[in-house]
Amino acid sequence: MKSFIDLVKSRQSDRAFEPGRKIEREVLERVLDAGRLAPSACNGQPWHFTVVTEDALLADVAKATSGLGMNKFVKDASALVLVTQEPTNISSRIGAGIKDKDFPVMDIGIATAYITLAAEDEGLGSCILGWFDEKSIKELVSIPKNRRLMLVIALGYAAKPKRNKVRKEREKVISFDKY
Repeated sequence: MKSFIDLVKSRQSDRAFEPGRKIEREVLERVLDAGRLAPSACNGQPWHFTVVTEDALLADVAKATSGLGMNKFVKDASALVLVTQEPTNISSRIGAGIKDKDFPVMDIGIATAYITLAAEDEGLGSCILGWFDEKSIKELVSIPKNRRLMLVIALGYAAKPKRNKVRKEREKVISFDKY
């Protein structure tokens, strides 16, 4: 089992998946439980995860992520997790208003990170997508019109080896005691 820091170091945005290789439902459930158990402001849990695995629907949703030549690799994903923003509790809404912070969006980001790290722990590749046809996907999977589809997470077995992670130097992004 990898340590947490090893998971963080090895998790990457995979853009090539082994076509046709299915993910067991139990594995998907463990991955999604990581998102479900993520922390959120005032325990508001402002998310819903719709998991698309059925072949024909998966192909249609993948196509809706691939406009203007983007995300062509999604057609080979074994599952797509659609992350929808849901209403949060009153405490989170009041706090967000007082502090002028979009807590639900932050919370969805945290849950998405947990899902992708859990996927890495299960030996899966993942890629978080923000480029997609929201209206088409909502229609395909019957997401209510008054809900916002925030992200799509492509999951599958990576078809390419890990890349070297390129990040800014610590000194450029971390400081202690003063900015």
